[in-house]
Amino acid sequence: MVYIRMLCVDWLFLDMNAFFASAEQHLQPALRGRPVAVVPTMTDRTCCIAVSYEARQYGIGTGTNVGTARQRCPGLQLVEGRHENYVRIHQQIIGAVETVVPVTKVCSIDEMVCQLSPQHRAVGPATELARAVKQAIYDQVGPALRCSVGLATNRFLAKVASNLHKPDGLSVIPREELPRRLYPLALTDLPGIGRNMQRRLASQGIRSVRQLCGLSQSQMVAAWQSVLGELWWHRLRGEEVAERETQRRSVGHSHVLPPRLRNDEGARAVFVRLLHKAAARLRRINYWAGRLVIKLSYAQGWPPWKVTVYLGRSQDTPTILKAFERAWEARPPGGRPLQPSVTLVDLTPGASTTPSLFVEDRRALAAAQAMDAANQRFGANTVYFASMHEAQQAAPLRIAFTSIPDVAAETNSSENECG
Repeated sequence: MVYIRMLCVDWLFLDMNAFFASAEQHLQPALRGRPVAVVPTMTDRTCCIAVSYEARQYGIGTGTNVGTARQRCPGLQLVEGRHENYVRIHQQIIGAVETVVPVTKVCSIDEMVCQLSPQHRAVGPATELARAVKQAIYDQVGPALRCSVGLATNRFLAKVASNLHKPDGLSVIPREELPRRLYPLALTDLPGIGRNMQRRLASQGIRSVRQLCGLSQSQMVAAWQSVLGELWWHRLRGEEVAERETQRRSVGHSHVLPPRLRNDEGARAVFVRLLHKAAARLRRINYWAGRLVIKLSYAQGWPPWKVTVYLGRSQDTPTILKAFERAWEARPPGGRPLQPSVTLVDLTPGASTTPSLFVEDRRALAAAQAMDAANQRFGANTVYFASMHEAQQAAPLRIAFTSIPDVAAETNSSENECG
């Protein structure tokens, strides 16, 4: 009797291709098939935050200066980012995927991973399931939204597979083809190996994926200079290893000032707006901050102002604003403000933080929580601090790719229409 071993995979990784640009082509059919760049503001001095595949043919990518991009492609269509729409489309995509297979984890605004059930783990059924997922997005959300899907025995390699053929690809990396299937890749094709890690590996004589895969566990730990190397050793062999929980390190926001707000009053108002958003976000994820880092960049080469303020242990807006005001009053004069940024650091989870015993601190937190509840129910900025009145429309919703914002908490009812 002859037994045939069936090739199997356990995970499906989905990556939406050029998501922000594709979302704009989805919302504006006239942009389909044309080179598109999504930008934070309509000025040549900023950078592209997303570009369509049609624009990439001209050597334009994420981070390309808009002025340079327009020189390379005179027909480039610029679209100011509408991040609340991208979140809603993201949610529609999740709904479409889940008509085929449950989503195990949303990794970012444009990525998600699904663990396959036993009856779908053979390569044939898994591939058919992947095609059904792609078709569901096409039918239920829209044809302009393309995705690449990777299938493998762990989440890491499924992500690697999703990057092998873009756009609109479908790739499989079964365990039986490891590690030789990875040999043609560059080290930086592996998620988690950036330029700094590439240089560190090169300093140890490791310049190819084949060399990396040939390391023993102890050599891998030495290469990473941490136990993370052991995790990588298992990943490259197709083994699924539970990821260690990580603690958030910071919460922050920044914003390039529009010309009308490039003065002290405008910069201060936007600072208050940014702090309001950061503190509300801190409460939503239930973290407390120990320090506030304030930075203000200036136009025309003026040196930036940066200061770190001690907060004790806080998550309420009034306390954080008071700390900012003290720093703001002590800042050096001069310069034309260009970009304020705020970052709350030294974070601790709420479960391991003891709130202040002082009555005034508890009242400040209760007031901030009441504002959150009002804004959640009636729309953002229903209740806000008077000092941010001039900057209500500044610092709009922005998406960090690994953190999808709550649109209901960030936008008011007048901003909720798509298209």
